Amino acid sequence: MKDIVALAKRRGLIYPSSEIYGGFANTWDYGPYGVLLKNNVKASWWETMVKHRSDIVGLDSAILMNPKIWEASGHLKEFTDPMVDCKQCHRRFKGDDPSLKEPGKCYECGGELTEAKQFNLMFETNVGPVAASPNAEGGRGENTTYLRPETAQGIFVNFKNVLDSTRVKLPFGIAQIGKAFRNEITPGNFTFRTLEFEQAELEYFVDPKDADEMFKYWVKEREKWYHTFGINSAKLRIKAHDKSDLAHYAKAVSDVEYEFPFGWSELEGIANRGDYDLSQHAKFSGQELEYTDDEGKKIVPYVIEPSGGIDRATLAFLVDAYREDEVKGEQRVSLALHPKLAPIKAAILPLVKKEPVMEIAKKLYEELRKEFFVEYDESGTVGKRYRRQDEIGTPYCFTIDFESVEDEAVTVRDRDSMEQERVPISGVAEFLRKKLQ
Repeated sequence: MKDIVALAKRRGLIYPSSEIYGGFANTWDYGPYGVLLKNNVKASWWETMVKHRSDIVGLDSAILMNPKIWEASGHLKEFTDPMVDCKQCHRRFKGDDPSLKEPGKCYECGGELTEAKQFNLMFETNVGPVAASPNAEGGRGENTTYLRPETAQGIFVNFKNVLDSTRVKLPFGIAQIGKAFRNEITPGNFTFRTLEFEQAELEYFVDPKDADEMFKYWVKEREKWYHTFGINSAKLRIKAHDKSDLAHYAKAVSDVEYEFPFGWSELEGIANRGDYDLSQHAKFSGQELEYTDDEGKKIVPYVIEPSGGIDRATLAFLVDAYREDEVKGEQRVSLALHPKLAPIKAAILPLVKKEPVMEIAKKLYEELRKEFFVEYDESGTVGKRYRRQDEIGTPYCFTIDFESVEDEAVTVRDRDSMEQERVPISGVAEFLRKKLQ
């Protein structure tokens, strides 16, 4: 992980946030290449889940919502972790942290720990210029609200709007990608667990009688998505939750887990949420949140929810793609990213800084950049330029030389195999289109 974190910073993938001020809490900024990688992950998820399906529509709900939503959903009461403090070094831990092998003792200094207390993971904030004053019972004021800890509730409270404004019929899904915020006690492991993150969530509404079958279907579909975009199957597994470990709303949950350098960890959870959410919001809002079928029968649908972290998926693709090998006696670091995820699709490299080679190279670059994210690089030896592109995962490099003037062709070099072939200049764009399908 240290090598990957160092590469991420050096090559403009991911920076420590607020670094000139010493950083902040476990927050990270995506650099010029990192934002392209992350956007490609989001685009691939959206393409698979929404664009290529006729039974799923999209949504982009607000981050700040009526605080009663979090009361209805159970987050005010249930969205907590047990927290303990070390009386000696003042380090803070989750009460169920597996690192606390000796009960009541800090693993850092051996100091005594406080009794566990419940800590709500939602970030509080105030609406308006004045901070909330406690109400008569000493509780939160009227202008207190929360940064959403998940995107799902924005979907549930728009269930009726989507039914009324579209022609969806069961089974159907509502998908969205958006920011969520959790005041984690122990964030860590690079971008795996952070205070703010992006979720990709689908709420798939089904007839209750079909829920078990659809749950199994979505577990397979979501596992397949990671394989499609290059994750090593040996590093991926499905882990079903025991009934005793299920959240208060869930009837069944299975996680898609990836084996990071720090161990097996969850990328995505697929849950059968039953009718808990729609029933709760119907109760608290007084609105009917039901689906009427073609025979006039009213149904409160069950919900199958694949919920994954875009930042976690991006990190998994980054870790899985990391390669170290040796080329002509020198170490080479590369990112074997799926071409659709790679930040830069191709690099245009003039072999010499002379005309008409540079003229041809620049013309090809200008044509390609209208359709693809490509780079033009004339600095240093071609070997060093290859290494720079390898480290950001660029799948193809096109070199232009004096021979290109005669045969109107360029040499394309494959990132992973390092094999080279000649391609007509007029066919470069079509070459990339086929490779990026």
